[in-house]
Amino acid sequence: MLSTRTQAIRDSLFANPRRVDLERAVLYTQSYRQTEGQPVLIRRARAFAHLLAHHRIVIDGWDLLAGNRTATPRAGVVSPEMSPYWILDELDRFSVRPQDQFEVSEEGKALYREVLAPYWSGRSLSDWYHAHLPEEVAAAERDKVFAVAQTDKGQGHIIPDYQMVLARGPAAIREDVRARAATAPDNEFYQASLICLDALVSYVGRYADEAKRLAADPATPEGRRGELVRMTGVLRHVAREPARDLYDALQLVWLLCVALQHESNASSISLGRMDQYLLPYYRASMDAGMSDAEARELLRCFYLKTNTVVFLRSTESAKFFGGFPTGYNLVVGGVDEQGKDASNELPYLLLDLQHDTRLPQPNLSLRVSSQTPDELLHLAADVIHLGDGIPQCFNDEVNVPAFLRQGVSEQDARDYAIVGCVELSIPGRMYGLHDISMFNMMKCFEITLKAHPEGFLSFEALCHEVERTIDHYIALMTKGCNACGLAHRATSPAPLLSTLVHDSLERGRDITDGGARYNPSGVQGVGTANLADSLEALRKAVFEEGIVSYQDLMEALGRNWQGEGDEALRQRLMTRYPKYGNDVDEVDQLGARFLDHYGQEVERYDNVRGGRFQPGSYTVSAHIPLGEVVGATPDGRRAGEQLADGGLSPMVGRDVNGPTASLVSVSKLENWRDANGSPLNIKFSPSALAGEDGLQKLMAYLRAFCRLKIQHIQFNVVDRATLLDAQKHPDGHRNLVVRVAGYSAMFVELSRAIQDDIINRTEHVL
Repeated sequence: MLSTRTQAIRDSLFANPRRVDLERAVLYTQSYRQTEGQPVLIRRARAFAHLLAHHRIVIDGWDLLAGNRTATPRAGVVSPEMSPYWILDELDRFSVRPQDQFEVSEEGKALYREVLAPYWSGRSLSDWYHAHLPEEVAAAERDKVFAVAQTDKGQGHIIPDYQMVLARGPAAIREDVRARAATAPDNEFYQASLICLDALVSYVGRYADEAKRLAADPATPEGRRGELVRMTGVLRHVAREPARDLYDALQLVWLLCVALQHESNASSISLGRMDQYLLPYYRASMDAGMSDAEARELLRCFYLKTNTVVFLRSTESAKFFGGFPTGYNLVVGGVDEQGKDASNELPYLLLDLQHDTRLPQPNLSLRVSSQTPDELLHLAADVIHLGDGIPQCFNDEVNVPAFLRQGVSEQDARDYAIVGCVELSIPGRMYGLHDISMFNMMKCFEITLKAHPEGFLSFEALCHEVERTIDHYIALMTKGCNACGLAHRATSPAPLLSTLVHDSLERGRDITDGGARYNPSGVQGVGTANLADSLEALRKAVFEEGIVSYQDLMEALGRNWQGEGDEALRQRLMTRYPKYGNDVDEVDQLGARFLDHYGQEVERYDNVRGGRFQPGSYTVSAHIPLGEVVGATPDGRRAGEQLADGGLSPMVGRDVNGPTASLVSVSKLENWRDANGSPLNIKFSPSALAGEDGLQKLMAYLRAFCRLKIQHIQFNVVDRATLLDAQKHPDGHRNLVVRVAGYSAMFVELSRAIQDDIINRTEHVL
């Protein structure tokens, strides 16, 4: 149950429509006009400092934790220094577009058109990227074979070293940087870091001043004054000193999150293993007499704070990330440095809080292993049964070895956490550009077929040509990704974030310049299930049984199954031959072959930060727009229809042999290779998990997931009737949270296409 306070906060989050907030853009532009000719690191640091000194801070009448990115919650922040163009194009469409709508005033439109866009045109990250992008890469992007991300946004998908900040405090970190700067006076990174740390300390002080002012205001209710006095003391302390207790720790972590978002306006600055780094502060509070109710209230307030932030994305980007996945991924469970179960009292508390808040953020993740206690797994099953898609589960017995294989130390590998939606990362030590590109394997397949109208001498010859096409476009994709990485280095370094990631201080280099200890670049292969299903249909129908010639099948595909006899052929191809996800070796092995080939080829390439490219296979909501650019396929898909969701999931509606068969199919893939993140989506009927018997079945299912060495699994527990009613009567289902793919979202805030995808996923029973 939410308290009166937290219910009021929850209600206020959705009380007003989402608006475009131009404050950051205005302040950032003011600073850049004043720093022309200075080094980019210094300009970025000064812009950050200017923003923190002048943006409007708010502490409302219910807050226990201070810190706001925008004056009103869930407002969309604009960062024209990344790309001014898409914003300019969409000013008049923000309020009417199909996904992630925002209101913008006429005054705001004029300000953007007349002041902000003209200044940033030709100066942005996007400008640098496109100026240095080889034409062959640009052509492949236009053909929708892959989509390089982060060409119009800042650095995210990272976990700062919260444990270090809490243990040392901002002032001690600042003094460390000051000492390093004294020995290297020409190092611009150290100079920029000092500017940022000074600004951070002052920023926290501004909140302390505001809390003090409100406490002294005669209009403030008496009971609230005491809370504000306490908040003032906490803020004064954490501005400089290490955290002492749970209140200090939560306040400092949240203000750090807000500050880092001010720096880059980037998604997925994730929370890491909160059950581990909060533990000493939680215990200190308990030992000092804090009640369980007080601890829960502070944590509820923190959870609610993570829902105050949404991201303003372009219409095209919103197709890929619909429903505001902000990436506040909070990880519990897993093993410790010695490889032993790390469970303590906090995983139970942090999971249980989902019963109260029922919101999509934080994106709770549970690390599981053979050592995970039954009690924790039982609680996780109970929370999953709520239907919010939380927690998603990650398998230590796959993911730790996957990191070891990449050269990560054993100690660091055992400390892995999740950034963004499903991407695996090392807290405080890795800058992974985990979401740098999505690669459409089905587009490669389509290109291969169209390039060979004459057909192939054998099925193996066809497979070989598909692999060659994949190889060609992976080479182009990595060039595009590296151009994006260089664009970030040239235009958008992040000195504060870098200061909180090892080994940037030791190396004296920004994370965009290879300062982090580990520097992979994560790219996602999409379409495994559809490729396997299509190849199996071709193998059987054309090469083995000869029920249709290659040329006739290609003509039917070109007609999008609209010609005479095409529908009968389509139905035959869909129903006669096995489909991936049903534990049928012949088709599952095709999926395994091509996903493995994709992964091996990706791993051949180096990035510009001294790391390697690493493969993953997740879609977020991109399986819908990536399907839009692929024509009809031999598995029976019509042109433009979605691809399989999740990454490793079967195509929607084709997993007919039950959820265990899907597990076994996915276990045949090289799960350890796709270390950037590879989810399996499973949808259960609520009745299947009802009662203690249902929870025990789900626990057994999770144990099987772990034993079969599958990397990641996530669940929707909702019936079709509820979703259809929510689609028809959204006002009656404003609080309905569902799993999309790697993240949860309010169902009524999703586009019709994404809603339909979730509705049509196979509803399993156990």
